[in-house]
Amino acid sequence: MILHIDAGGRRRAVEVVRIGDTYLVSIDGRDVEVDVKHIDGTLSLLIGTKSYEVLAGPPRDGMMMVHVNGVPVEVSVAAAVEAGPGPSRPPAGRTAATAPGGVGPQQVKAPMPGKIVKLLVKPGDRVESRQGLVVVEAMKMENELRARAAGTVAEVRTVEGASVEAGAILVILE
Repeated sequence: MILHIDAGGRRRAVEVVRIGDTYLVSIDGRDVEVDVKHIDGTLSLLIGTKSYEVLAGPPRDGMMMVHVNGVPVEVSVAAAVEAGPGPSRPPAGRTAATAPGGVGPQQVKAPMPGKIVKLLVKPGDRVESRQGLVVVEAMKMENELRARAAGTVAEVRTVEGASVEAGAILVILE
Protein backbone atom coordinates (compact mmCIF):
# COMPACT_ATOMS: atom_id res chain seq x y z
CA MET A 1 0.00 0.00 0.00
CA ILE A 2 1.27 3.48 -0.83
CA LEU A 3 0.59 6.24 1.68
CA HIS A 4 0.60 9.90 0.70
CA ILE A 5 1.96 11.63 3.78
CA ASP A 6 2.17 15.35 4.48
CA ALA A 7 5.14 16.10 6.75
CA GLY A 8 7.01 19.33 7.30
CA GLY A 9 4.99 21.06 4.59
CA ARG A 10 5.75 18.47 1.89
CA ARG A 11 3.69 15.61 0.49
CA ARG A 12 5.52 12.33 -0.03
CA ALA A 13 4.50 8.95 -1.48
CA VAL A 14 5.65 6.27 0.97
CA GLU A 15 5.55 2.49 0.70
CA VAL A 16 6.89 0.15 3.38
CA VAL A 17 7.71 -3.53 2.84
CA ARG A 18 8.88 -5.76 5.70
CA ILE A 19 11.82 -8.00 4.81
CA GLY A 20 12.78 -10.20 7.72
CA ASP A 21 13.83 -7.98 10.61
CA THR A 22 14.19 -4.86 8.48
CA TYR A 23 11.97 -2.72 6.29
CA LEU A 24 12.43 -1.52 2.73
CA VAL A 25 10.96 1.97 2.55
CA SER A 26 10.33 3.80 -0.71
CA ILE A 27 9.93 7.56 -0.32
CA ASP A 28 9.03 9.28 -3.59
CA GLY A 29 10.65 6.36 -5.42
CA ARG A 30 13.92 6.43 -3.44
CA ASP A 31 14.54 3.15 -1.62
CA VAL A 32 16.15 2.92 1.80
CA GLU A 33 16.63 -0.05 4.10
CA VAL A 34 15.55 0.69 7.67
CA ASP A 35 16.28 -1.33 10.79
CA VAL A 36 13.61 -0.58 13.42
CA LYS A 37 13.63 -1.38 17.13
CA HIS A 38 10.97 -0.47 19.74
CA ILE A 39 12.60 0.80 22.92
CA ASP A 40 10.40 2.06 25.78
CA GLY A 41 7.70 3.48 23.47
CA THR A 42 10.24 5.11 21.15
CA LEU A 43 11.21 3.86 17.72
CA SER A 44 14.94 3.59 17.10
CA LEU A 45 15.64 3.67 13.37
CA LEU A 46 18.96 2.85 11.74
CA ILE A 47 19.18 4.10 8.16
CA GLY A 48 22.59 3.37 6.70
CA THR A 49 24.96 4.59 9.41
CA LYS A 50 22.58 7.21 10.81
CA SER A 51 20.43 6.61 13.88
CA TYR A 52 17.10 8.35 14.58
CA GLU A 53 14.83 8.34 17.62
CA VAL A 54 11.18 8.74 16.66
CA LEU A 55 8.33 9.37 19.09
CA ALA A 56 4.79 9.86 17.77
CA GLY A 57 2.04 11.55 19.74
CA PRO A 58 -1.64 10.61 19.51
CA PRO A 59 -3.49 11.75 16.38
CA ARG A 60 -5.72 14.82 16.74
CA ASP A 61 -7.97 16.13 13.98
CA GLY A 62 -6.14 14.01 11.40
CA MET A 63 -2.74 15.37 12.44
CA MET A 64 0.02 13.76 14.50
CA MET A 65 3.04 15.35 16.10
CA VAL A 66 6.12 13.22 15.47
CA HIS A 67 9.44 14.00 17.16
CA VAL A 68 12.52 12.95 15.20
CA ASN A 69 15.65 13.25 17.34
CA GLY A 70 13.71 15.76 19.46
CA VAL A 71 12.59 17.91 16.50
CA PRO A 72 8.79 18.12 16.20
CA VAL A 73 7.26 17.48 12.77
CA GLU A 74 3.52 17.74 12.06
CA VAL A 75 2.39 14.71 10.03
CA SER A 76 -0.86 13.62 8.39
CA VAL A 77 -1.76 10.76 6.09
CA ALA A 78 -3.37 12.43 3.08
CA ALA A 79 -4.38 9.23 1.25
CA ALA A 80 -3.72 5.52 1.12
CA VAL A 81 -3.88 3.77 -2.24
CA GLU A 82 -3.29 0.20 -3.32
CA ALA A 83 0.25 -0.35 -4.53
CA GLY A 84 0.65 -0.37 -8.24
CA PRO A 85 1.83 1.90 -11.00
CA GLY A 86 1.61 5.47 -9.90
CA PRO A 87 3.56 8.54 -8.92
CA SER A 88 6.21 6.60 -7.02
CA ARG A 89 7.92 3.40 -7.95
CA PRO A 90 7.74 0.53 -5.53
CA PRO A 91 10.83 -0.61 -3.63
CA ALA A 92 13.34 -2.95 -5.17
CA GLY A 93 12.17 -6.53 -4.94
CA ARG A 94 8.57 -5.56 -5.50
CA THR A 95 7.17 -5.81 -9.00
CA ALA A 96 6.08 -2.76 -10.94
CA ALA A 97 4.56 -1.98 -14.29
CA THR A 98 6.96 0.34 -16.03
CA ALA A 99 4.45 2.20 -18.14
CA PRO A 100 1.50 4.29 -16.91
CA GLY A 101 -1.79 2.51 -16.37
CA GLY A 102 -0.19 -0.86 -15.67
CA VAL A 103 0.82 -1.50 -19.27
CA GLY A 104 4.29 -2.93 -19.79
CA PRO A 105 6.63 -5.42 -18.20
CA GLN A 106 6.93 -5.95 -14.45
CA GLN A 107 10.47 -6.25 -13.12
CA VAL A 108 11.04 -8.25 -9.95
CA LYS A 109 14.25 -7.07 -8.29
CA ALA A 110 16.34 -8.34 -5.41
CA PRO A 111 15.49 -6.23 -2.34
CA MET A 112 19.01 -6.61 -0.94
CA PRO A 113 22.14 -8.65 -1.65
CA GLY A 114 21.50 -12.35 -1.23
CA LYS A 115 21.47 -15.84 -2.69
CA ILE A 116 18.81 -17.35 -4.95
CA VAL A 117 17.44 -20.33 -3.02
CA LYS A 118 14.66 -21.41 -5.37
CA LEU A 119 13.15 -20.40 -8.70
CA LEU A 120 9.40 -20.96 -8.67
CA VAL A 121 8.75 -20.09 -12.33
CA LYS A 122 10.26 -20.48 -15.79
CA PRO A 123 9.86 -18.48 -19.02
CA GLY A 124 6.40 -18.91 -20.50
CA ASP A 125 4.69 -19.67 -17.18
CA ARG A 126 1.41 -17.84 -16.55
CA VAL A 127 1.32 -16.34 -13.02
CA GLU A 128 -1.42 -14.82 -10.91
CA SER A 129 -1.24 -11.69 -8.79
CA ARG A 130 0.77 -12.29 -5.57
CA GLN A 131 2.07 -15.66 -6.83
CA GLY A 132 5.59 -16.52 -5.65
CA LEU A 133 8.28 -16.19 -8.33
CA VAL A 134 11.66 -16.59 -6.63
CA VAL A 135 13.01 -17.17 -3.11
CA VAL A 136 16.00 -15.08 -2.04
CA GLU A 137 18.00 -15.70 1.13
CA ALA A 138 19.27 -12.48 2.67
CA MET A 139 20.51 -11.87 6.21
CA LYS A 140 19.73 -15.54 7.12
CA MET A 141 16.06 -15.07 6.15
CA GLU A 142 14.28 -16.50 3.11
CA ASN A 143 12.13 -13.96 1.25
CA GLU A 144 9.61 -15.02 -1.40
CA LEU A 145 9.29 -12.36 -4.08
CA ARG A 146 5.83 -12.26 -5.65
CA ALA A 147 4.10 -10.94 -8.74
CA ARG A 148 2.27 -7.65 -8.26
CA ALA A 149 -0.19 -8.50 -11.04
CA ALA A 150 -1.06 -11.47 -13.25
CA GLY A 151 1.13 -11.96 -16.29
CA THR A 152 3.41 -14.28 -18.22
CA VAL A 153 7.06 -14.87 -17.34
CA ALA A 154 9.06 -13.30 -20.17
CA GLU A 155 12.55 -13.77 -18.67
CA VAL A 156 14.26 -15.33 -15.69
CA ARG A 157 17.60 -13.58 -15.28
CA THR A 158 19.09 -15.71 -12.53
CA VAL A 159 19.70 -19.32 -11.51
CA GLU A 160 19.37 -21.20 -8.23
CA GLY A 161 22.48 -20.79 -6.09
CA ALA A 162 23.47 -17.48 -7.70
CA SER A 163 24.54 -14.53 -5.56
CA VAL A 164 22.72 -11.32 -6.46
CA GLU A 165 23.18 -7.66 -5.64
CA ALA A 166 20.44 -5.37 -4.36
CA GLY A 167 18.32 -4.11 -7.24
CA ALA A 168 19.33 -6.90 -9.64
CA ILE A 169 16.46 -7.78 -11.99
CA LEU A 170 15.55 -11.42 -11.33
CA VAL A 171 12.31 -11.99 -13.28
CA ILE A 172 10.45 -10.01 -15.94
CA LEU A 173 6.70 -10.48 -16.40
CA GLU A 174 4.62 -9.28 -19.34
